Amino acid sequence: MKGFRKYIGIIIQVAIWIVIFAMPFYSPRPGHPLHGGVNYARFLPVLFSFMLVFYVNYFVLIKKFLFTKKFGWFAVTNIALILISDFLVKTSFRLFFPMPDMHMRARSFIDTVSFTARNLVIYLAIVGVAVAVRMTLEWYRNEAARREIEKGKAEVELQNLKSQVNPHFLFNTLNNIYSLIQIDQDKAQEAVHELGGLMRYVLYDSDHDTVPLAKETAFLKDYVKLTSLRLTPNVKLTVELPDTASDKQVAPLLFIPLVENAFKHGVSDSEPSFIDINMTEDDRHVICTIRNSNFPKTDSDRSGSGIGISNLKKRLDMLYPGKYSYEYGVVQTTYQSILKIESF
Repeated sequence: MKGFRKYIGIIIQVAIWIVIFAMPFYSPRPGHPLHGGVNYARFLPVLFSFMLVFYVNYFVLIKKFLFTKKFGWFAVTNIALILISDFLVKTSFRLFFPMPDMHMRARSFIDTVSFTARNLVIYLAIVGVAVAVRMTLEWYRNEAARREIEKGKAEVELQNLKSQVNPHFLFNTLNNIYSLIQIDQDKAQEAVHELGGLMRYVLYDSDHDTVPLAKETAFLKDYVKLTSLRLTPNVKLTVELPDTASDKQVAPLLFIPLVENAFKHGVSDSEPSFIDINMTEDDRHVICTIRNSNFPKTDSDRSGSGIGISNLKKRLDMLYPGKYSYEYGVVQTTYQSILKIESF
């Protein structure tokens, strides 16, 4: 496809010249076809003059004058070019295609003006075609370059967003382990061991654009297992993640901000609370639904709050434009997040 795009300008020009060079084979008058030989040869100087006007404009005049908005110079140089081309055509007729056997009467003033105007219109049409083709290709090149720049910027921004997930995830997990140390040192030691496996996924597997859904759900299960070590008995935790063997691909670390948010803001040390994590899939979509009790952090305890969710929104816009829905908010006393994406 890229190769075709590269040569599209040449293909357009070849098609145009094939049509133009084939025109003398057809006559506007029935019964008077112009087949080859001397008759066709007499048209070649005219056709070559068309090419001269076209390519002088295409390679020189358009770039030098039209692109720099010197419209007056563009008009003047084209008039001069057309006069030179017309002179060369008439000279070639006198030198190479004399017709002594034809006694042509002198043209009237009206006929001369009509003939000259017709030729001028044809040459101006050739100039117009040159401008149209060159402008179209120039626009296409500029548009392709702009898309490449935007794509490069998007990839850099996406990489930056992904890189922000790692320290944010590590920061939250270390906070959990720090809290666990004060409660149960044996569980804290187990948590550190679990953290090693999680970090391997974050640092290595998540470096790809997409990962199998099975790997992402396994990572979420390990994270939930690690984080739930510090939960008290008054927290009801329900987790339903698919043990999938399908070939669905998803962007890595896409659901972890939702899970982190549920543990961060859905658990109370003194009141009964719950976290319900559910993920389902159909032929085209993966749907993650998380509901939890709502215990928002106070202003004095908002470490890292909001970073993961705002990051997630930006990544979704870049990775799944028009192919996701994300709803979140408080429903009565329950906070819920519903993320639905089209799998790759």
